[in-house]
Amino acid sequence: MLKIKTLILIFITSSAFGFAQTCTCETNYLWVKKTFEENDAGFQYVIDKKGISAYQAHNNEFLNKIRNIKSDTECTKALYEWLTFFRSGHISISKIEKDNKQPQSASDENQKTEVVTIDIEKFKKEIQSKKDSEIEGIWETPPYTVGIKKFGDTYKGFIITSGAENWKPNEVKLTINADKTKGMFYLRDKSGVEANAIKFIGKNYLQVGGFLLKRLAPVFEPEPDVEAYLEIIGAEKPLLKEINKNTLLLRIPSFKGTFKKDVDSILLANKSKIESTENLIIDIRNNGGGSDNTFSKIIPYLYTNPIRSVRAPLYSTRLNNQRMLDLYENYEKYGIPKDERAFLKKSYDKLNKNLGQFVILQDDDSKVSIAKLNKISPYPKNVGIIINQGNGSTAEEFLLAAKQSKKVKLFGVTTAGVLDISNMYFVNSPCNEFKLGYCLSKSFRIPDMAIDGKGIQPDYYIDQTIPDDQWINHVSDILNEK
Repeated sequence: MLKIKTLILIFITSSAFGFAQTCTCETNYLWVKKTFEENDAGFQYVIDKKGISAYQAHNNEFLNKIRNIKSDTECTKALYEWLTFFRSGHISISKIEKDNKQPQSASDENQKTEVVTIDIEKFKKEIQSKKDSEIEGIWETPPYTVGIKKFGDTYKGFIITSGAENWKPNEVKLTINADKTKGMFYLRDKSGVEANAIKFIGKNYLQVGGFLLKRLAPVFEPEPDVEAYLEIIGAEKPLLKEINKNTLLLRIPSFKGTFKKDVDSILLANKSKIESTENLIIDIRNNGGGSDNTFSKIIPYLYTNPIRSVRAPLYSTRLNNQRMLDLYENYEKYGIPKDERAFLKKSYDKLNKNLGQFVILQDDDSKVSIAKLNKISPYPKNVGIIINQGNGSTAEEFLLAAKQSKKVKLFGVTTAGVLDISNMYFVNSPCNEFKLGYCLSKSFRIPDMAIDGKGIQPDYYIDQTIPDDQWINHVSDILNEK
């Protein structure tokens, strides 16, 4: 059986010491900058590409901006914006919440929340008479019922009923601009999340960024294809179902490590069905990654020839190497088998002997691993993998392995492009106010086949004239040559 050996993808947290203890947004910025410069595996790569002058200008701009920031929220946002100079993914900065932090008072929250002036009962009657599917209407996004109406050049979603004590009728829960391209959705704590994807799913559902609203009024007939799509795309765990007598669908919402047992269980329970069905569709839309081990037992069904995997060495620094030592010392905490401890200790020693260098942990020191199976499964004959811009990290690693098979074709749109600089590590700031996430490894694919900022393109582009709820049927038709 094929096992693709990779780095140990476990996110752990360390503390960084030895920095000024007077904590302002400026001192936190200087700590983030120093820590990232000295430890991130992709730092020098980006400096070489963009130039030191561009980096210095970026730093000057943000230092001036940060000096005037007083709010923790604004500081977090500014620090993240600084990090995006280097890449769009595999970076993070978050505020560390204290256990003794006092909750914000309702009066403080209300001062920050917009309230619309509208007769809700009158609005309900007006909406019932509408006959066209449009944004204006009454929607449900548990635990809220929201009315959406256009005020000037902005659609505003206001609370009609609320299951959260801090949200009251007429308060603005979301906004959408006039051309329906951007919006803002306010969370339960009233912080705002930008929404760059505003679209209908059929007539009865509205997607606002990562949030889904179901129409309550005006009422339109249910759409079976849409309901089936939402059941599949909204599944919290992997599932397998029959599309037609020649086609099976395997939906995998994530490759996170906790899903491995679910994926393996589905494959085992449906082994005879998979091995006797001509076509297999694997839908990984919005699968942002996880662990390579989660998809290991899928590969034998796709395999036709040896799979080459380009390795990603670790950047060795004192701080970075603490991760390997922590894994070794606390292996039980991270669910690592005891017999793998020797490899962890050996890796830690190897890293420490090569400070400031990129280190291959495997004994052969090869830049590429080659995986071979002794069997090619006759079924499925054709495999279509559905992808979109929500796929990154391990999901892209899966695609790089899968697309080497003669059976496999990719369908959809270009992926996120978040893979070359990877293996995230999290460290706390000296004052324990912020947690910084950066990366430990850089792929040998750079620069000849870089994925970051480019993504993986499909073999079959699914254009915007085909609704999301029809993608599975579209792929099925192609696989069945209709």
